[in-house]
Amino acid sequence: MEAAVAVMESEGVDTVFGIPGAAILPLYAALQHSGIKHITVRHEEGGTHAADGWSRVTGKVGVCIGTSGPAGTNMITGLYTALADSIPMICITGQAERAKLHQEAFQAVDIVEIAKPVTKWAVQLKEPGQAPWVFREAFRIAQSGRPGPVLIDLPIDVQRGLCNYDPALDAPLPIDVPEPHPARIRAAVELLAGAERPLILAGGGVIIANAADELRELAEALNVPVQVTLMGKGAFPENHELFAGMAGIQTQQRWGNQAFLESDVVLAVGARFGDRHTGKLDTYLGDRKFIHVDIEPTQLGKVFEPTLGIVGHARPTLSALTDCARAVGVAPHGEVWPSRVATLRSTLLRRDDFDDVPIKPPRVYREINEHYGEDTTFVTAIGLYQIWSGQFQHTYLPRRYLVCGQAGPLGWEVPAAMGVKCAFPDRRVVAVAGDYSFQFLMEEIAVAAQYQIPFVIVMVNNEYLGLIRQAELPYEMNYAVDLHYGEGGIDHVKLMDAFGCPARRVEQPGDIRAALEWADAESERLSLPVLVEVMVEREANAAMGPSLDKVKEFEPVPELAPAAD
Repeated sequence: MEAAVAVMESEGVDTVFGIPGAAILPLYAALQHSGIKHITVRHEEGGTHAADGWSRVTGKVGVCIGTSGPAGTNMITGLYTALADSIPMICITGQAERAKLHQEAFQAVDIVEIAKPVTKWAVQLKEPGQAPWVFREAFRIAQSGRPGPVLIDLPIDVQRGLCNYDPALDAPLPIDVPEPHPARIRAAVELLAGAERPLILAGGGVIIANAADELRELAEALNVPVQVTLMGKGAFPENHELFAGMAGIQTQQRWGNQAFLESDVVLAVGARFGDRHTGKLDTYLGDRKFIHVDIEPTQLGKVFEPTLGIVGHARPTLSALTDCARAVGVAPHGEVWPSRVATLRSTLLRRDDFDDVPIKPPRVYREINEHYGEDTTFVTAIGLYQIWSGQFQHTYLPRRYLVCGQAGPLGWEVPAAMGVKCAFPDRRVVAVAGDYSFQFLMEEIAVAAQYQIPFVIVMVNNEYLGLIRQAELPYEMNYAVDLHYGEGGIDHVKLMDAFGCPARRVEQPGDIRAALEWADAESERLSLPVLVEVMVEREANAAMGPSLDKVKEFEPVPELAPAAD
């Protein structure tokens, strides 16, 4: 186990999240003498989400540790979340002695088989001599190709064993960075050069690959507008003149959907064409051509067959596209199409300036945008509050907007925010959560309080399962989704006080800004999480629909822009 811990340290792990138990104590015995900080969480799922948040913001491999039996099964949701969003993470579980595994020993469960569908690799350490090599391979697999999680199961007798290990002779295994095929790069450049209304679509793979600079260089070299997916938010600055918004059927802008519908060639980089981005495929595909770049070959053609597929790491692929365009003398596109996108951006808007009481949710995000700086890191999960966040919040830098995109586990925000703050103690961190999501893993507030991990939680509280209530509208029902009881449901201010943390409830739109300022100051002064609970219109709906051209608006909107020429 000393060798395993030495490997973790050399791979850049400085913080791990976990819960000790009898079957994992040999690893903890090695961990206590290391330079790695251990954060004791209150639930193993919270530990996985904290390691996930740490990984998303650092780009390194996050680590979560637990004992045998239910500790491992509690990690499954976190493993699935990391697999779905391509997050490199290692979960380590204790296990009964090898000789007892077939005897139904206490808390002995075949966690390797349980975890296989939600990991890139699930392995049980069979011999002590394998320890440094299995851990090295786990870090390599987690980061290679399309990143993802690994589970390592450690029988306690193997943990107690000895192995030969010299850290001076060891180093991380190389991570392959696949280069794109030159002929496909040339074909992609020709498609882009021949387009009248090209778009670049930046997915989460651009952020994972640390390729934001290369993306911007290509866009500016060709004068091509850039859209982002929800997972790609932050890959391209939203105040850039070439930013073309976000298309989708939930997290989207009106002008982003229209810009996409008017495009004729789309270069998608590190995007998986999720169904809540594409909506109905016949509308999404139209007559436009698609170039799909992905590091994982089996992603190409999974949702639809692109006009051209390119296998490659996003960073060298984007650089190769720029170099090729310059080498063959491709001139930048004219201003007609970028000007059209700018017109859409300035006219196809949604209101966020409501003064209504109860508070209209878009007003919350207007205040967030105006109050927080570009370097703030936001963490959000799943629900109407996250959809409004994707529609209204502005992001300018990579790894500053973290969202559990595909799995969408409620409760993700608080532990993920802890992971972010542990990685970057000097960075301002804000979790945007719904009341129900907050309640899923609210016990992790105690962890942040104990270890003095300060961040702000902005709760958008409608006392509903809001997204499901809206999804029930076509069924003409409002069933099993109302969380209100008594005078105001759960008193989250008192709840935070029970954890020893400050909180404030806001019911007037004009009070939101002052509450955010107070929360920032209190969080910094006390080194604690601080809650701003914003009570919003209970049955407010978010704009969404079945396809990009059929998004229903529930609030009055400005007049549409003139039709394209």
